[in-house]
Amino acid sequence: MPAVSLRYFTVYGPRQRPDMGFHKFLRAVERGEPITRFGDGEQTRDFTFVADAVAATIAAATKGVPGRVYNIGGGSRVSVNQVLEIIGRVAGKRPIIAAAPTQKGDMRHTYADTSLARTDLKFAPAVPLEEGLAAEHQWLLETL
Repeated sequence: MPAVSLRYFTVYGPRQRPDMGFHKFLRAVERGEPITRFGDGEQTRDFTFVADAVAATIAAATKGVPGRVYNIGGGSRVSVNQVLEIIGRVAGKRPIIAAAPTQKGDMRHTYADTSLARTDLKFAPAVPLEEGLAAEHQWLLETL
């Protein structure tokens, strides 16, 4: 059976599960609660807005090369500290940060090399992180 595989990198957006980081961070800011930041906050991740993940999935179904594995990411590494700054801007409130030691086994950096997805699937993330976090924040405000 011909199949392709997709590796999604930290998908976020409206309706995100309540146990996931951005949902927890945005909810904490709205409630005036502290956000636990593990380590120095300079660890980086590649975040993918849910609509971009959906677009990549549809593209893989129609354009994917059987047997290939595609990384699906937002296109840039962003530090936790940068994320917290963006959350403060979209919420209009300064996050309260509670420092905690680095978690054992936590990867320092992750990044999606999306070059194969760009070539085969014509995938390019369309939603910048700040815009995506603003959409998630708006949705969260409507559900609180």
